Amino acid sequence: MLARRAKSVLLGFTVVLAGQGGWAAEDPAVQRARKVLSEAPVVDGHNDLPWVIREKFGGNVEGHDISKRAEYDTDIPRLREGRVGTQFWSVYVPTSLSPLEAMTAQLEQIDIAKRMIGLYPDDLMLATSVADIEAARRQEKIASLLGMEGGHTIANSLGALRSYYDLGVRYMTLTHFHSNDWADSATDDARHEGLTGFGREVVREMNRLGMLVDLSHVSEATMNDVLDIAEAPVIFSHSSARALTDHPRNVPDSVLKRIAKNGGVVMVTFIPAYVSAERRDWEDGMIPLLKDATTDAEWSRIGKAYREEHGAPPLATLSQVADHIEHVAKIAGVDHVGIGSDFYGAEGDELVQGLEDVSRFPELAAELIRRGWSDDKIASLSRHNLLRAFSEAERAAARLQQSRPPSLKTIESLPAPGAET
Repeated sequence: MLARRAKSVLLGFTVVLAGQGGWAAEDPAVQRARKVLSEAPVVDGHNDLPWVIREKFGGNVEGHDISKRAEYDTDIPRLREGRVGTQFWSVYVPTSLSPLEAMTAQLEQIDIAKRMIGLYPDDLMLATSVADIEAARRQEKIASLLGMEGGHTIANSLGALRSYYDLGVRYMTLTHFHSNDWADSATDDARHEGLTGFGREVVREMNRLGMLVDLSHVSEATMNDVLDIAEAPVIFSHSSARALTDHPRNVPDSVLKRIAKNGGVVMVTFIPAYVSAERRDWEDGMIPLLKDATTDAEWSRIGKAYREEHGAPPLATLSQVADHIEHVAKIAGVDHVGIGSDFYGAEGDELVQGLEDVSRFPELAAELIRRGWSDDKIASLSRHNLLRAFSEAERAAARLQQSRPPSLKTIESLPAPGAET
């Protein structure tokens, strides 16, 4: 199906070639989806464009022009077409780096993201609060927030955590591929059976700051430990439902039920192995091979060798992503599901078919509309749930800051694994 896309910022119709008779109006479900998302623009929990710029363009923000149709999956015209109103830009750093290398890379990633945002002031606006997000919408700009992907980059320092907050970071994923010194990852051996005493202090300090605690990538034990002590809503910035795809990165039903009580949001991701059980089975042996990779070139080399041994992978589909959204809505409630695409410069069968780039969010909403979702439910999914959770986290931070000062505790001063009481 060929598409001729209108150039308007938030409104406009796509027309498609139909049969032999020429141009005709698009699917009514897509038209309705575009209208709903124009009124409730998408909050996307995770996009790795800063890493793409670092790896594929040497960090040359100015040389990778996203003001026009650009290479890979993300640029401003397609964000506009996809009705994206708020984007959390992931400032990812590999877990296989040393503490000094990780902190250096983290600062560089924040620099890349902020330079990128600053380069397009007519379209992007750095946001650090719900008020900023709403201000960006009034100015018809895309609110741009920063999310750190991996707590290893604080190098066991609460002072570093606070410094990252001051630089604009508004969520932190506690782990990535590897467990760290204070929290266990979903894709590594358990070192602590969840959080250590210092890990609990990290969560407490994030709640005091108003930095969202992101549980994507953490082990089930870590999920539960966080939910035991959280003083504000948590998020999963890019995860799906384990009941449908048995991947350790996904959220089990027992945790989904707790998310409803916590007030948090599970932002369903578009990564094929997290939404397709067949794809997950095909990739079963790949995670141990990828864990120590530090560059896209290493990832590509490992992936190519894996394909040569295992053949082409099964495809994942938009319909499967919708299945995961519906499952999270069923178990946690429709007020606790969102979207966390995790576009990262992938191509071909590494992308969910039907969700190949940031312009495709209306097609996902249209699929849910065909399944009977109301406009209000679509708006909750696309925008309102995350903004409500973020607002509650801001209110919790304001309250906590009245009752406790910045924590001065260190990892050495808190109980070690196995010694906690």
